[in-house]
Amino acid sequence: MGKQLSHISLVALAFFGLTFAYEPDALQDFCVADPNSSVNVNGKTCKNPTQIQANDFYFSGLHLKGNISNPLGLRVTPVTVAQLPGLNTLGISMVRIDLAPWGINPPHTHPRATEIITVLEGSIEVGFITSDPENRLISKVLYKGDVFVFPVGLVHFQRNIGNKCAVVIGALSSQNPGAITIGNAVFGSNPPILSDVLAKAFQVDKKLIDQLKAKF
Repeated sequence: MGKQLSHISLVALAFFGLTFAYEPDALQDFCVADPNSSVNVNGKTCKNPTQIQANDFYFSGLHLKGNISNPLGLRVTPVTVAQLPGLNTLGISMVRIDLAPWGINPPHTHPRATEIITVLEGSIEVGFITSDPENRLISKVLYKGDVFVFPVGLVHFQRNIGNKCAVVIGALSSQNPGAITIGNAVFGSNPPILSDVLAKAFQVDKKLIDQLKAKF
């Protein structure tokens, strides 16, 4: 009986060992991204710790106003692992969002991150849409000092509803959150989605789809 239990225990350990053979937490103080590495991993490879400098953990520029002279009246200044190598493996990043009067950060998603924002200047309308089948819009007007959170993966937007420029700081729960802007993805894909497909999907005339594609 004892031998049988021991065998069962070993099988159980082997099973769980195969299932959980990874370490979810960091195994070193940091893993500064090495931009010169040709190794492909899920993230970035680590720079030699002996070569790490303070600048690997430093970024300057979020105090600078972004260029909002574009049709959307929008400038997003990211601070992800691409701009700040020290973020590698830490699971965080941030952005500055500048919005011209009535400018908009159009509907988009971050496939790998929850986003939390705070308004530094101005007043903005924000919102996100719940998943199918409800597709409920959750929206609110925010003012200076207000905070709002967008759950991971859900379509959301920000719009300046004032006559002055708005400034927003956002934090995201990924070193590389990604962004999928709905209009760009649907109407500006490369190669393009067939207009017949989109016309049927949106229940509109193909000519309208072609007009929308021309804008992206």
